[in-house]
Amino acid sequence: MRAAIFRNGDMVVDTLPAPRPVAGQVLVKTICCGICGSDLHAAKYTKQFTDVSRRSGSRFVMDPARDVVMGHEFCCEVIDSVGDFKAGDIVTSIPATIVDREVHGLSYSNDFSAGYGEQMVLAERLLLRVPNGLSAEHAALTEPMAVGWHAVQKAQLTKDDVPVVIGCGPVGLAVIAALKIKGLHPIIAADFSAGRRALATKMGADIVVNPATQSPYKSWAEAATPAGFTGSRYAMMFESAPARRPGLIFECVGMPGLVQQVMGGAPVGARIVVVGVCMEADNFEPFFGIAKELNLQFVLGYTREEFADSLRHIAEGRIDVAPLITGKVGLDGVKQAFADLANPEMHAKILVEPWR
Repeated sequence: MRAAIFRNGDMVVDTLPAPRPVAGQVLVKTICCGICGSDLHAAKYTKQFTDVSRRSGSRFVMDPARDVVMGHEFCCEVIDSVGDFKAGDIVTSIPATIVDREVHGLSYSNDFSAGYGEQMVLAERLLLRVPNGLSAEHAALTEPMAVGWHAVQKAQLTKDDVPVVIGCGPVGLAVIAALKIKGLHPIIAADFSAGRRALATKMGADIVVNPATQSPYKSWAEAATPAGFTGSRYAMMFESAPARRPGLIFECVGMPGLVQQVMGGAPVGARIVVVGVCMEADNFEPFFGIAKELNLQFVLGYTREEFADSLRHIAEGRIDVAPLITGKVGLDGVKQAFADLANPEMHAKILVEPWR
């Protein structure tokens, strides 16, 4: 089969042996696969990615000296009937396969090809049928939407929260979509990119700000402050004074300095959910968290149930992923797509169609 291969620090197109399923696996044809920011990070910060993964005990383990076929946001067609799945069924799955009761993650594996190849072997027990009428390209975005759904599930929402989403790339947009499903308003979103701010509005943000001209934390204060609030420490301690609504901040950028920046801007008692994946060493001053009694939560991925929930949300129209798809390429276009995605005004999500 043909595949776009991460080889010796470069993205090349070459032919590889077609995968062969073993017991419990299903051979599938990749219809389309989204390019994720994690793939861009793994390609750009390969040494850091592999080193941190190894030292942290992460499941994202790959040997950069060997070929890697990335791609974990996919929708596929079953090639050979297995169990309840028939040839021609359109499916998606958590990006993993199973061999002898051992789970192997896809996209950063040297042993299993993922969505930037023409074929894959997936675990039968992890497959989800794509509902009739849902396009493959929309179903492929189940994975990134599940990341946002998981982050919101981990946030321990209250009905009074006023959420702020910092960064409106695909992950931030998925968080916004999940908050909208939860019925939490107003949703405040911040990004320097005009294009991403426009997408944030389409995905459900109520207040969208450019951090260069307006502090998202000021916007939170304006939305969370009730009439009659004085801010008086005495009143809050001894009088029945109205209180601000709780602050809930999602950091969806994943660059050094963002955690400190969010802790600096966060209101007292806020909950901070770190969704962005920072691949470099970072620093923050714990006293900001101490003085404000902040709750700092890191999240990653999703559960099987959350993945299935996300597919259902897309199929039922609760999440409209169509605005996120801004480009499609064949295998020969993957390398350029990686470069193009560095410009937030140009693209949000590019789909790879291996048979294109």
